Amino acid sequence: MQGKSAQVTELLHRWSQGDSAAREQVVPLVYEELRRIARYSLAGRQSNHTLQSTALVHEAYLRLVDRTSVHWDNRIHFFAVAAQLMRRLLVDHARMVNAKKRGGECVTLVLDDALAVPENQRGVDLIALDDALNTLARLDERQCRLVELRYFGGLSIEETAKALEVSPATVKREWATARLWLLQQIRRKAQA
Repeated sequence: MQGKSAQVTELLHRWSQGDSAAREQVVPLVYEELRRIARYSLAGRQSNHTLQSTALVHEAYLRLVDRTSVHWDNRIHFFAVAAQLMRRLLVDHARMVNAKKRGGECVTLVLDDALAVPENQRGVDLIALDDALNTLARLDERQCRLVELRYFGGLSIEETAKALEVSPATVKREWATARLWLLQQIRRKAQA
C-alpha cells in the first residue's frame, strides 16, 4: 500500500504541474478508493435513493479534473477534496429531491454508529447536517473539515490527523466534540 500511496502522490504532483498524462494515470489508482468514499457517503440512505455510488464517483471525478491550476499535496489531500465534493453533490441532490417533493422525506445518512442514540433516531437529515456543518465551519473550520474527512471521506483517525496536520489524539477529541455538537444542532432543528 505504501508503494501505491507514493505512486499516487507522485502522479498528483505531476498533475499539479500540468502533466495531463499523469492525471490519466492516476484515475485507475484512485477509482476504487473514490468508490469506497462514495459508498461510505451514501451509507444509510433510503433504499429508493436515486443517486448511486458510481454516479457520485463520476460526477465528483469530473469536477476534480475540471479544476484549473490545482495543487495536490498528496493522496490524502486529493481524497479530502473528493470527500468535500461528494458532500456538496449529496446536499445538492437532497435539496433538488426535496424541492421536487415540496417538503417530502429527506435523504438520511447515519452520522455515526458509535453515538449512543436509539436505532430509530440514528438517521440524519443530510440537509440539516449540511446546515449544521456550515454553522460549525463559522465556529471552528478545522472541526468542520475533520467531520468532512471522517464522515464523508471515511478517512481513519490517522489519515485525518495527517491531512489536518494535528495529532491523532487531537482528532479523536475534536471528532467526539464535533459529533456531539452536530447531533445537538440537528436535534434542535428537528424540534423547531
